[in-house]
Amino acid sequence: MADRGVDMSALPKEVRDQLAELDLELSEGDITQKGYEKKRTKLLAPYVIHTPVAPPPQNDVLPPPPSSSSSHAPPPSSSSRYRERRSRRTHRGGGTRDDRYRSDIHTEAVQAALAKHKEEKMALPMPTKRRSTYVQSPINTRTPPDSSSDDEDETSVRRQSSLVAPQHLVGPNLQSPDAWINRTVQGSSTSSSASSTLSHGDAKSQPQSQAQPQPQYKPQYQPLFQPHYQHQPQPQHQPQPQPQPQPQHQPRTTAVTDMLAQSRIVPSENSAPPPDVTAVAPPARGPRVDLTSNAVVRGMSRGQSRSSMMETADGVPVNSRVSTKIQQLLNTLKRPKRPPLSEFFTDDAEEIVEVPQPDPNTPKPEGRQIMPVKGEPLGVVSNWPPALQAALARWGATQGKSPALTALDITGRPLYTLTYGKLWSRSVKLAYTLLNKLGTKNEQILKPGDRVALVYPNSDPGMFWVAFYGCLLAEVIPVPIEVPLSRKDAGISQVGFLLGSCGVGLALTSEICLKGLPKTPTGEILQFKGWPRLKWVVTDSKYLTKPSKDWQPHIPTANTDPAYIEYKARKDGTVVGVAVSKVAMLTHCQALTQACNYCEGETLVNVLDFKKDIGLWHGVLTAVMNRIHTISVPYAVMKACPLSWVQRVHIHKARIGLVKCRDLHWAMMAHRDQRDTSLASLRMLIVADGANPWSVSSCDAFLNVFQSHGLKPEVICPCATSPEAMTVAIRRPGVPGAPLPARAILSMGGLSHGVIRVNTEDKNSALTVQDVGHVMPGALMCIVRPDGPPQLCKTDEIGEIIINSRAGGTMYYGLPGVTKNTFEVIPVNSNGVPIGEIPFVRSGLLGFVGPGSLVFVVGKIEGLLMVSGRRHNADDLVATALAVEPVKTVYRGRIAVFSVTVFYDERVVIVAEQRPDASEEDSFQWMSRVLQAIDSIHQVGLYCLALVPANTLPKTPLGGIHISDTKQFFLDGSLHPCNILMCPHTCVTNLPKPRQKQPVGVGPASVMVGNLVAGKRIAQAAGRDLGMIDDQDLVRKHQYLTEALQWRAQTDPDHVLYVLLNAKGVAVSTASCVQLHKRAEKIAAALTEKGSINTGENVVLLYPPGIDLIAAFYGCLYAGCVPVNVRPPHPQNLAATLPTVRMIIDVSKAACILTTQNLMRTLRSKEAAASVNIKTWPIIIDTDDLPRRRPPQIYKPPTAEMIAYLDFSVSTTGMLTGIKISHAAVSALCRSVKLQCELYSSRQIAICLDPYCGLGFVLWCLASVYSGHQSILIPPFELESCLSLWLSTLSQYRVRDTFCSYSVMELCTKGLGTQTELLKTRGVNLSCVRSCVVIAEERPRLTLTHSFSKLFKDVGLSPRAVSTAFGSRVNLAICLQGTTGPDPCTVYVDMKSLRHDRVRLVERGAPQSLPLMESGKILPGVRVIIVNPETRGPLGDSHLGEIWVNSPHTASGYYTIYGEESLQADHFNTKLSFGDPQTLWARTGYLGFVKRTELLDASGDRHDALFVVGSLDETLELRGLRYHPIDIETSVSRAHRSIAESAVFTWTNLLVVVSELCGSEQDALDLVPLITNVVLEEHHLIVGVVVIVDPGVIPINSRGEKQRMHLRDSFLADQLDPIYVAYNM
Repeated sequence: MADRGVDMSALPKEVRDQLAELDLELSEGDITQKGYEKKRTKLLAPYVIHTPVAPPPQNDVLPPPPSSSSSHAPPPSSSSRYRERRSRRTHRGGGTRDDRYRSDIHTEAVQAALAKHKEEKMALPMPTKRRSTYVQSPINTRTPPDSSSDDEDETSVRRQSSLVAPQHLVGPNLQSPDAWINRTVQGSSTSSSASSTLSHGDAKSQPQSQAQPQPQYKPQYQPLFQPHYQHQPQPQHQPQPQPQPQPQHQPRTTAVTDMLAQSRIVPSENSAPPPDVTAVAPPARGPRVDLTSNAVVRGMSRGQSRSSMMETADGVPVNSRVSTKIQQLLNTLKRPKRPPLSEFFTDDAEEIVEVPQPDPNTPKPEGRQIMPVKGEPLGVVSNWPPALQAALARWGATQGKSPALTALDITGRPLYTLTYGKLWSRSVKLAYTLLNKLGTKNEQILKPGDRVALVYPNSDPGMFWVAFYGCLLAEVIPVPIEVPLSRKDAGISQVGFLLGSCGVGLALTSEICLKGLPKTPTGEILQFKGWPRLKWVVTDSKYLTKPSKDWQPHIPTANTDPAYIEYKARKDGTVVGVAVSKVAMLTHCQALTQACNYCEGETLVNVLDFKKDIGLWHGVLTAVMNRIHTISVPYAVMKACPLSWVQRVHIHKARIGLVKCRDLHWAMMAHRDQRDTSLASLRMLIVADGANPWSVSSCDAFLNVFQSHGLKPEVICPCATSPEAMTVAIRRPGVPGAPLPARAILSMGGLSHGVIRVNTEDKNSALTVQDVGHVMPGALMCIVRPDGPPQLCKTDEIGEIIINSRAGGTMYYGLPGVTKNTFEVIPVNSNGVPIGEIPFVRSGLLGFVGPGSLVFVVGKIEGLLMVSGRRHNADDLVATALAVEPVKTVYRGRIAVFSVTVFYDERVVIVAEQRPDASEEDSFQWMSRVLQAIDSIHQVGLYCLALVPANTLPKTPLGGIHISDTKQFFLDGSLHPCNILMCPHTCVTNLPKPRQKQPVGVGPASVMVGNLVAGKRIAQAAGRDLGMIDDQDLVRKHQYLTEALQWRAQTDPDHVLYVLLNAKGVAVSTASCVQLHKRAEKIAAALTEKGSINTGENVVLLYPPGIDLIAAFYGCLYAGCVPVNVRPPHPQNLAATLPTVRMIIDVSKAACILTTQNLMRTLRSKEAAASVNIKTWPIIIDTDDLPRRRPPQIYKPPTAEMIAYLDFSVSTTGMLTGIKISHAAVSALCRSVKLQCELYSSRQIAICLDPYCGLGFVLWCLASVYSGHQSILIPPFELESCLSLWLSTLSQYRVRDTFCSYSVMELCTKGLGTQTELLKTRGVNLSCVRSCVVIAEERPRLTLTHSFSKLFKDVGLSPRAVSTAFGSRVNLAICLQGTTGPDPCTVYVDMKSLRHDRVRLVERGAPQSLPLMESGKILPGVRVIIVNPETRGPLGDSHLGEIWVNSPHTASGYYTIYGEESLQADHFNTKLSFGDPQTLWARTGYLGFVKRTELLDASGDRHDALFVVGSLDETLELRGLRYHPIDIETSVSRAHRSIAESAVFTWTNLLVVVSELCGSEQDALDLVPLITNVVLEEHHLIVGVVVIVDPGVIPINSRGEKQRMHLRDSFLADQLDPIYVAYNM
């Protein structure tokens, strides 16, 4: 934008040269877009001619609404803005700033930093939310299709439009639809490609000129871009062009039309788009559907491709808004965030993390070693009391009428005044009661030294004073705590930990407080979580006993016994008690008296909590020592009337005030209500949190306002304190007119490295700190390194302040281990030598000693975030976030900052409460600006920024945010944010380097000697021999199944082969040998007569699972046709399922369809016509009632190599593949299964799986006819109405062998897992089951099979019964457990090695280990070998490679119209590159390894186990490594209890995680950080997009496998209706 208004030709030559050089750098990718713009703007700045333009808006990118000041008046200066804001807001509304961190200077710095960013505005994609998830925002803030956030080019368009259009017309939400469409078209640079999972690995993007599309088949191993998306992806580092309507659109369309013309496709009305499952995604996971993704057919010829439409599923253009957002996300990620990595990657390193190299420019401390700083000596005054109780006794006796304490009511008026006489007499009464009147006469419940809890509300200081001094007089140890309000209080169980560690058994409270405590229904006080059993004692006067005349409390001289215990919450949330000894308490009061110059009879106004810290030390203890009159202003009064404390000072002419910054701020905001207050009487205003650097501006602003009311500048006294060291330093009240101490303006960059550097260069990242005065009298102070041994710091180094003094805490009560580390620190010098004997106490404050021994504090240890070796202070980050105008977004300035450890480093998380009326746009805007401000000012990346609904963060007793509970909620996923932004890409800089693929060649290391490769046994394994045929004379005669069936029909006609059950478990139909033979004959006759089918033509079988299907199959064989078995369309979901059917019919060129009457009606119905062209079906024959005819003769194929049937299946990547199975393969396969499972005609097996392809079809239709055993058929869909059908059948028929699918097993596990007792009572007993085999083409699902075995162990299932099978497209059955041989074994492999394509076996329970189960035993006649897919050379034992198979039942090839020879040869007839170059192998496309085990097989040899790791087609290549989706999905599903199922895929190199949410929608956003964390921790990958959807959205096919490519297409076509989509930055 810089060159607007610059005459380029008028520029000096050297500037033009520099600009040309810059352009060159950008085009060659040597500089980022951001850097380019920055440098260019800088070069042109002096030459810009400023035209009068409406000033760009101050804070937001959206033009402001028309208001008197918006576009005419210049922006007000910050101080006037500040006054304006003050006048507007006399009462604290929802948007009030959190006054802890008010700083005008900082606000200006932040605005300046943001203005810098504004120039190079990042287009952050705004998350997509379903409307129901917008709990908060009113509907009218929704915008048209996608005004998600401002695209880079849009800001400029808007800025120009502000010149032309009147402001009120160009509203933020009114984008024109044209602009939107153009933007989406231009936004998506890469469209969906079915192989993008692998595409970035080695696919070369094709040159533009080559319009001839590639052949449409998909080889398994060479990822191709699909031809219908062949335009060049836009090079991603170039700046995105401006959205201009016409020209931008044109090249795209012409490319499409050229391409369509070239590929000879006329998109006619009948070329239906590919099927879509998600358009009607049923709420529960509906019928399982096999879907082809974008209709890719493996082995389909060129002229046939119909998938070249530029649309996915139901005609939605691919570039819908999802891909625009992903493009925006890619644009934001392109700006390199970290130094380029060196190329080399050693993947053996145990250490995975990329260790950042130390930056040579890091500032280092250069000063000399610090000297300990001494406070002035503690003066000895003759009349100081020997103990604090003695002072009370003295004033009680001599000054009984003198006021000690005035308490206020809720309106701020005095409620009562307690005199010293009353305080003394009541305390004595309480002491007497505690020691003598609690138990029965003889037993004494309390003994001196026992700990007692003090539970008094903030509004009742009088009762607390009496209780505290009563305990001191009785010599029991008071432990003041907050009043518990409910069982759910933040940190309530930690308070229980405190009471437990202090051994508290008794609690003192007031009658009113006791009545207000939460009770059980019976009226007893609740037992709070984690609390010990307490006895409650009410201390109101009427319940106390007056002591007898002769009883006097014992007041010994102060010693080192504990006097009281002050609670302290640590960073991790645990609450500990700091014990303060009697002598420390007394010495502290003396030191404070000396430092603050307290005089007898002064008046003090206290706004602080009197139970602890400064409120207790000054307002309760030192006050009594000096007979001071304390006026206690409770928190509730401050909320109602913020000026109350100022009025009290005025009315009582108070000399001392005890306040916090927030009280200064509130008083200032409300001060207009009071004209005549005077603060002239104050000699000391102690600011308790003056040590917080952000207090400076509150102090200044307060002084600014109240100086006119008599407030003197030298009165303001900040101090630094901590529970352990008590008062560390305090500024002494100044002499009127003396110069005020100077401030330090430090560089935040220096602070983050722990050194003090005066900020000079960048005023935006400066921190102004005020001193907190000098060290306390009688104390010694050092500064030591906060981490590691307590080594003394150098003078210009920030460290922890440690104190040695008699006035400090002595220990954490009851925790000796933690105590030593804090209370007994001996500092050491740079050589590690202790500098003395005396122990110091750690204060937990970070700071340094400035000139004149003044103490400066820059933060607290517990607010420290250590990110990548640099220190950041939580308070500083809160201040920056608050300085980004939060008024529209943040509720009452409530912001929490903490860090979580993810992937070996701390990550910064910011959580803020969102105002109820904040719009989505405002919130997102605010979040993206906070990111920029923190990046700019603190140079640290945020990991996560979350907004939660107002008032939902856990609160501390005084209303602040309970940080440790907030952090716990975040990690547990129970924070329920309403907006979230994750930025892992920016802040995770320690990922390992991406792996560089080494070129593979067959090197000398691979030399083979005998059966060894590189010194290892070759990884190969074989099943036993198919052997000589020992079966009577059956198969010798009958090479074909048709002959076997005829032979059985003659020799054993009534033997029942098949029994079909319905949902009630009733046999609805059976088929004996002869019945099956006769029905097959009828169908064969019908085919030749009705269908006039010729031999060798393909016939589609469309049947529900049952016996009709089997009869139709044999009918086809009898007629000499080739059956093609197809899953029938689902009547409730025709739109999704019918197109797949249509496609198989078209691809297989079927001449006829055999089906039932119902299905025939469906095929011809109106509903069917909506999704396919029903006029062009082949002949449809319904086989329900055919006439009794016999075919003239039964066909016998001339050779066994003829095709018996075609097996079509849709892979998980959405690819439709048909394979040819010959008669020889059929009989070899049936024989192999018969031998493995010992199947004979006397056997019975139960089958519960889908009979449409693979081994499922073989078992359902072929095996019984071959082996003669009886098959009990259970259609899986029947389980939906009767879950226990399969298991009760096994029990009822005493079945020994059963086969099922994973989906059936999962149904039983989820549905019946809790009902095993019920099954028992029904008499279900599975002890008869010898083998239960899961038929699958994937890695065994170990967790599922284990859960199934465990759950049904109670009904007798043997743990050894469950096993798996493995088959693939090229060979339907490679492994099957069978009845003999050793049990399947399990090994644990290292997941890190697996990503590098290597196998490293580890022990069970090793970190990053993955259990793998053997996929069953290798079938007879099958040989497998593990091969390197690149070199095609054999691999050694336990090496990961592709599984190649050789067996007589391998398929003959893919079914194609014009045989694609290259693919056939590659997949079905391929040879090893060395070793044994003769054998022909088929490539399964699966990765796995063979491991020789200790077990013995049937022949007594050592058993070789085959382990399947996963399909090559499905793997994701990310960062040069290979990931299996299932591993990432397993991790994701573990991340939160509400994740039902998840699926991952990649899109333009981004990892997308889709998770189904089974909880309530308010959990949706909780999942985003948890998913990001778990994938980063366990897989070292950054998730690009997290999509939260409803249950049942992830499509699953009939085999129970996720169809990830189909999911991806639906996501990109915007059809998922997600609950939430988060784009991680």
